[in-house]
Amino acid sequence: MATIRSLKIKTSSCKRIVKELHSYEKEVQREAAKTADMKDKGADPYDLKQQENVLAESRMMIPDCRQRMETSLADLKATLAKLDELNQNEGPEIEEARTTIAEIENQFPKSEDA
Repeated sequence: MATIRSLKIKTSSCKRIVKELHSYEKEVQREAAKTADMKDKGADPYDLKQQENVLAESRMMIPDCRQRMETSLADLKATLAKLDELNQNEGPEIEEARTTIAEIENQFPKSEDA
């Protein structure tokens, strides 16, 4: 059964995953700049290869994080819908959940398909 407590947890989870996704995106930018700098300076091939591996690992995390975000968002929407069915559609937790859904959908339009 959907409860306000589970709604709060799912809302927080969505927010956390979005923060994590932004963190990975920043990390990829940082590591890409570092890799380009190493190439420009003619770094040791072994060090360059290690840096490219770090960059590749960072890039691999983004699709996984996006998938978790989309799953979490769908779960939040389902919980909110259950609460609406039970006529529990008012309160600060409900508004926060709706705001979170809107923000995520504005930042990541592809997640609406999930």
